[in-house]
Amino acid sequence: METMNRRELLKQAAALTTLTAGAVAGVSRDARTQERPNTLRFFPGFTAETVRTSGATINLVKGGGGPPLLLLHGAPQTHVAWRLVAPQLAQQFTVIAADLRGYGDSSKPVDGENHANYSKRAMALDQVEVMRHFGFDRFPVVGHDRGGRVGHRMALDHPDTVTRLMVLDIIPTYYLYTHVTIEFVQAYFHWFNYLRPAPGPENDLKAASDAQKARATSEVQLEFLRTSGDPANIHAMCEDYRAGASIDLKHDAADLDHKIACPLVALWGERSPMGRLYDVLSIWRERGTTVSGKGLPGGHNLQEDVPAQLLAEINTMMRA
Repeated sequence: METMNRRELLKQAAALTTLTAGAVAGVSRDARTQERPNTLRFFPGFTAETVRTSGATINLVKGGGGPPLLLLHGAPQTHVAWRLVAPQLAQQFTVIAADLRGYGDSSKPVDGENHANYSKRAMALDQVEVMRHFGFDRFPVVGHDRGGRVGHRMALDHPDTVTRLMVLDIIPTYYLYTHVTIEFVQAYFHWFNYLRPAPGPENDLKAASDAQKARATSEVQLEFLRTSGDPANIHAMCEDYRAGASIDLKHDAADLDHKIACPLVALWGERSPMGRLYDVLSIWRERGTTVSGKGLPGGHNLQEDVPAQLLAEINTMMRA
């Protein structure tokens, strides 16, 4: 990597600050105005589509036939995180793998008061409307990381819609923020770092992304960095975390007496901090009526680390 001179560094920093300030001021980036390179090379037999919801434009890939299945990714990833499992699932199901609002090539709405436009409630409604667009009023959800948190809220807000829920390597946000330990802070420092006002964490993340892109060697790494290194995407991800520590906590507190009604499967990585620090299954059993789950021999990204084992678990859930 060539060394940048001081003038170039200052120009990049100024550009990022301007973009971030625009997002804070209320400049929305719509997915329809962005260039969307074709990710179908990762999803043979799928189609790429966008769906306009009441609050965003959602980018997705769709494949297969039969009963529906919605796959939701984590941060800072996109639908491409499902490339190792979605094609196999599409042999039996109509699979929709969508970018959450603010991520990938979905649109980046304005922040809203108290980060409301990046609340899990708003993100969940997007995905319900996406599935309705394709004619599915009831469907199961598999969500990893932030996608699991969106699935959790979806099951609470739309109990007649979500038929089964699988969450990957998470426990409820409310539990984490109300049971803060030094081990949690050390393992998940970014949960607190991203809460700082813009553009502090945004600038840090842009610099880190640029450094990663300079070292990237694979097509998948470059694809993830194409979107996760975009300033509007970075700001939206930070807003997602800021919402998690503000408006989402209010929504969660109001629902502590309500449990997830559909069958819930919680899986976690045996090599991830989540499984090491928490009794994942016991915590989820406090939030659902019918809860099962176990650890798998991978890290945080189970769909990348142990795709065959995860496929087996999803198929078992779908047959139940």
